[in-house]
Amino acid sequence: MPNTPERPHRIWVDRTGPLLVEGPVEVVLEDGTTVTSRRFVAAICTCRRSRTYPWCDTSHRRRTRGDTT
Repeated sequence: MPNTPERPHRIWVDRTGPLLVEGPVEVVLEDGTTVTSRRFVAAICTCRRSRTYPWCDTSHRRRTRGDTT
């Protein structure tokens, strides 16, 4: 079902993981470039450990923010 003013995009927030956003989505990066995901749900990295940033590659599962090793 497409997103409309009557049915806005849905975003799921989990403080231990990525933001999950109903797609398709466009993300504008800090340098002004735009990346697109046409997936049904896009996982947006919030920890910045992803090798595929801004998309989540589950790197947050390997370490937690408090780890020093």
